[in-house]
Amino acid sequence: MIDLRLLREDPDRVRASQRARGEDVGLVDALLSADERRRSSGVRFDELRSEQKALGKLIPKATPEERASLLQKAEQLKTDVKAAEAEQNEADETAKNLLLQLGNIVHEDVPVGGEEDFVVLETHGTIRDFAAEGFEPKDHLELGEALGAIDVERGAKVSGSRFYYLTGVGALLELALVNAAIAQATEAGFVPMLTPALVRPRAMEGTGFLGQAAENVYHLEKDDYYLVGTSEVPLAAYHMDEIIDADKLPLRYAGFSPCFRREAGTYGKDTRGIFRVHQFDKVEMFSYVAPEDAENEHKRLLDWEKQWLTSLELPFQVIDVATGDLGASASRKFDCEAWIPTQGKYRELTSASNCDGFQARRLSVRMREEQGGKKTVQPLATLNGTLCAVPRTIVAILENHQLADGSVRVPEVLRPYLGGREVLEPIAK
Repeated sequence: MIDLRLLREDPDRVRASQRARGEDVGLVDALLSADERRRSSGVRFDELRSEQKALGKLIPKATPEERASLLQKAEQLKTDVKAAEAEQNEADETAKNLLLQLGNIVHEDVPVGGEEDFVVLETHGTIRDFAAEGFEPKDHLELGEALGAIDVERGAKVSGSRFYYLTGVGALLELALVNAAIAQATEAGFVPMLTPALVRPRAMEGTGFLGQAAENVYHLEKDDYYLVGTSEVPLAAYHMDEIIDADKLPLRYAGFSPCFRREAGTYGKDTRGIFRVHQFDKVEMFSYVAPEDAENEHKRLLDWEKQWLTSLELPFQVIDVATGDLGASASRKFDCEAWIPTQGKYRELTSASNCDGFQARRLSVRMREEQGGKKTVQPLATLNGTLCAVPRTIVAILENHQLADGSVRVPEVLRPYLGGREVLEPIAK
């Protein structure tokens, strides 16, 4: 959630952020009104409680004649205090609910618009000219089936559409990607983590996934657990309700987990193969930093993602995601999009998001530092970056590194994790 002081001191900035996101600007004024009511009801409650305590001290000292009047007044005060407390609690709840609906304040440099209004910041690598090489590229599913690596037919038989099996070299390729990604992250100073796939509501709400993104979240109603769509959720909640000393920052974790997404809002999109699926594995980077270091950490996360995609020898572009496509928690997001030959366009493979103090406030993760001889406590900043979303990375590798005979060249960075194998060969039918 945003800092309420910012809302009170600069509501126009919050309104502008909501407008840029394409979200309800009226929510800002509703929250301002609820916040004023919350504060005034709190003052009223404190005044009545103070009066009640003062009266309680007078009654034992009062004369018999005075006591009856004071007791009558005490009874009325008791009723008034109870009513004031109820009003304060109701005002608190209203303000909290409105605050949870408000997205993070977008960074001033973020391009304004929807999904297609991103700005390309840089491009890397060379797009292959398959025509010059004398053959038409196959898509990842055709290649994967020929390699004995992907089985979507049996995935659909067992679990329904958008499920799949990775078999043979497909399974080995996933393990190679995960091991290589974790190795890079560990070398960069991230602590490897295997995280829970089921979380309680507060963890999901605290990371901002129960607002506009709720339609894509799986909820187990009987147990009131949520299946995570990314290990960002358990990593963000790892230090929930904790105070971290500033000299221990930054804290960096690389989480590996299964991820589950309903993809409710993408009906009919990317239904072929394994590009957009309901379950997949992912390596996610997550950082806790001091607020003043958040922007630099954001650039570092992006640099690690660029290093990873370059090591996989993939052509890609980096985009500055537009305001309407940020998601509730991010103030700014960079995506790395790999070239997919059979689609003739770049598609998202990784993303890096700066959430500033938005998630930390919701999850009560704070930092303690000493300033001028005094210790202060304040929310820190959280950031996340996808390093390897496995199925999409497999899609990009198969299509970009395919050879004319249907085999696929293995990028050098993965060869040590595939027993030195340089090429994946089609299996004999």
